[in-house]
Amino acid sequence: MYLPPHFAQLDPAALHALMREHPLAALVSLGDGGLTADHLPLEFDAKAGEQGTLFGHVARANPLWRAAAGKPVLAVFGGPQAYVSPSWYPSKAATHKVVPTWNYTVVHAHGVLEAVQDAPWLRALVGRLTDHHEATRPTPWAVDDAPSDYVQQMLRAIVGIRIPLTRLVGKWKVSQNRSEADRLGVAEGLGADPMAGWVRRG
Repeated sequence: MYLPPHFAQLDPAALHALMREHPLAALVSLGDGGLTADHLPLEFDAKAGEQGTLFGHVARANPLWRAAAGKPVLAVFGGPQAYVSPSWYPSKAATHKVVPTWNYTVVHAHGVLEAVQDAPWLRALVGRLTDHHEATRPTPWAVDDAPSDYVQQMLRAIVGIRIPLTRLVGKWKVSQNRSEADRLGVAEGLGADPMAGWVRRG
């Protein structure tokens, strides 16, 4: 990833927060057929390993867990993003030397994939994932709400993946390369878009 220094996000807490708030990652791996990307929600545990660890699962029929086991993979987590119109820059009126761009936030998580077929491990994982994503619902659904034999059948149809991380790279492209007046203009132009807050914080 091209990463000019002014767009580099070096705060581990900020990187961890984005991965937790936007858990659907594009998991890129290289197999015999070339590059492939699987899109799946991943749980991040900062306390597991030096750089943290990602946990998830895929369908047993998905070749990823066999093809990528023991190999380097890249999980790409995308946060808020938005088109930026040059008409939002106050400097446009003075120089007209402005062009459109795109603001975005992203974390690249590098590690080596491990496949996990242990049934209790898988049951604990899907329970945690479910509890986390159901927590804000008025009546949260729980794995135990489904019949036990059905849950066991579903667990046999998936394989867990664990990715101890070796490196995290963050890029916050949120108009840091513009003047303060232009940044405020972008934030105002974005209105209620979540990116507006990211631009204001810089």
